[in-house]
Amino acid sequence: MSTRRAVITLLGGAAAGWPLAARAQQGERVRLIAFLTGGTEGDPNVNTWISALGGGLEPLGWKDGRNVRFERRFAAGDAARAQKLAKELVQLNPDVIVTSSTPTATALLQETRTIPIVFANLADPLGSGLVSSLAHPGGNATGFTNFEFGIGGKWLDILRDIVPHVRRTSIIFNPAAAPFSGGFIRSFDAAARSFAVQPIVAPVNDVAGIEDAIFTQAREPGGSVIVLMDIFTVTNRLPIIASSVRHRVPVVYPYRVMATDGGLVAYGPDIPDLFRRAAAYVDRILRGAKPGDLPVQQPTKYELVINLKTAKALGLEIPPTLLARADEVIE
Repeated sequence: MSTRRAVITLLGGAAAGWPLAARAQQGERVRLIAFLTGGTEGDPNVNTWISALGGGLEPLGWKDGRNVRFERRFAAGDAARAQKLAKELVQLNPDVIVTSSTPTATALLQETRTIPIVFANLADPLGSGLVSSLAHPGGNATGFTNFEFGIGGKWLDILRDIVPHVRRTSIIFNPAAAPFSGGFIRSFDAAARSFAVQPIVAPVNDVAGIEDAIFTQAREPGGSVIVLMDIFTVTNRLPIIASSVRHRVPVVYPYRVMATDGGLVAYGPDIPDLFRRAAAYVDRILRGAKPGDLPVQQPTKYELVINLKTAKALGLEIPPTLLARADEVIE
């Protein structure tokens, strides 16, 4: 009897030490969450999105390695690669796919109309044809948008606060990565004309195009640039920042990371917050909700980040009133 009790005790102790994932598999199915981003693997900016998503899932009961596992893919701003990776992930038949750009969301919807898709950080899912309406998306995709079209006027307002004598402003974007650009360009154009600023639409397709667009604004006094949000400009933010400093052109950016990486000023939504909120939709879908029944939501938190070091390099003085409004000032 004593030997038998010893064996039982030993087995019980061993079971207590089994990995959580192994025990979870005995009691519940481990769900597969796929993540497809247009960003680059290892980019600290993308890593914050991944962490925010995971951090949002844990309080809801989903732990990586216990009852969910992740498959992550990075398109690095390459549309052809995004299509290939979308096909690869769909073949894994995940329970839900999370994505973060218009090109990757489009690629996924070309591969599946059944697997649930939750997007975060998309500019215009309705205009891009990804959902049938914001209130009732229908189909297999829903999620969170990042901007509203009227922000073009706010970017120009910030630019004029910093550079009162601004005369011309180019808005740069990549047409292939920003099929939603039309609405933002109309907003930007109307705001520019109301301020007697010449609006210039400057589509770019490569780093050389970025350099040309910024150098064009440096040729005469009063030039400036606004960067539109798309995966190309995010992926190539360092060349944009370097060119703006080299040519001493003031630039307004859409994302916080662009200012922390050396850009003059950024105003836009708190992107990690969008991924934390997206976790709630992933949770609801894993528990049986249909994505088509979950309304597309807009950002609720915006950030103004000012880089004083870059302002000094450009010979600009930031008004105290603008500094007082900033969520973060980089010395």
